[in-house]
Amino acid sequence: MAEGTKQLEAPEDPANEQPLVQHLIELRNRIVRSAVAILVVFACMSPFMKEIFDFLSRPLMVALPQGVKLLATGVVAPFMVPLKVTLFAAFVVALPYVLYQIWAYIAPALYRREKKLVLPVIVSCVVMFAIGMAYCYFIVFGMVFKFIAGFSPDSVNFAPDIDSYFSFVLTMFFAFGVTFEVPILVTVLNRVGIASREKLVKVRPFVIVGAFVLAAIFTPPDVLSQLLLAVPLVILYEVGLIVVKIFGKDTPPEDDAEDE
Repeated sequence: MAEGTKQLEAPEDPANEQPLVQHLIELRNRIVRSAVAILVVFACMSPFMKEIFDFLSRPLMVALPQGVKLLATGVVAPFMVPLKVTLFAAFVVALPYVLYQIWAYIAPALYRREKKLVLPVIVSCVVMFAIGMAYCYFIVFGMVFKFIAGFSPDSVNFAPDIDSYFSFVLTMFFAFGVTFEVPILVTVLNRVGIASREKLVKVRPFVIVGAFVLAAIFTPPDVLSQLLLAVPLVILYEVGLIVVKIFGKDTPPEDDAEDE
């Protein structure tokens, strides 16, 4: 009983619990620090706005015919779109610090075993999200843009608008970044006791169907783009099952649990 009681102890002594106002002040301070970090990184990157946007648009420029450039239909678009791209890049660079601020805010409310789980999860999420974005940029964009440009008739000048292109890139980065979080999600669901490996295996057919549904929603309406998102999602789910098999938490069957 002593060990069981110890595991259920509150993260902090209730006598030392801070009032609501103190929690709100701390939350405000964490948000301000995160915003300042993003702005500092943005200020350092702002002199290179043109280079950052050129790097982001390179996969499309390679697919376009020689001499064709992106269009800017808005009056301030040539300035605002590179500005947005740089701000997004600054957020990505400062994301580890932002997640650290979130961790520092919620850590006092967590049990010791939860702290051991949350910190590796945050680090893994950042790494896997970055890998997903890199996969999207270096592999998916090159194949998809060449595929789309190849279907463009000779009478059509295929030169997308820079604002539309930036919106498309953000959507794709988000979709592939979240897709690469699947192994972590599967592992967390198992470690916190929500789903055993047997249940995760049983829902595999639904995951496969859901992968193609999500791919149809977040990618352009071509088969290649959908396959480049759906197939990695399914593979990463299988990777999550392997990780659960090695490091996961064994959950006894319901019948055995009731008998005990």
